[in-house]
Amino acid sequence: QVQLVESGGGLVQPGGSLRLSCAASGIIMSIYTMGWYRQAPGKQRELVAGVTSTGTANYVDSVKGRFTISRNNAENTVYLQMNSLKPEDTAVYYCNAYHRLITFTYDYWGQGTQVTVSS
Repeated sequence: QVQLVESGGGLVQPGGSLRLSCAASGIIMSIYTMGWYRQAPGKQRELVAGVTSTGTANYVDSVKGRFTISRNNAENTVYLQMNSLKPEDTAVYYCNAYHRLITFTYDYWGQGTQVTVSS
């Protein structure tokens, strides 16, 4: 049974920091592309940051220079360090694990963790 469990969300003031964690079980995380998505009320879910199995990271423009994604394959955990948070970063953040093998696609999601940036 595959599980992705996010933690680390909460309420933070503008300019503050949070570190999200996603613990994966039931998969060999090292072969998966791992990503963090977010969905704000009334908006579509968007990719915030992703890191491939080889360690290449990419970010949506709005978080470049503020957020850092990292992975620890030995611990089956992926992180999202969020600095200089803004109110527009408020959303539910979801962890995703993705792997494609020939014609098979493996795509798993966590339950989400709320991040609220407000004074």
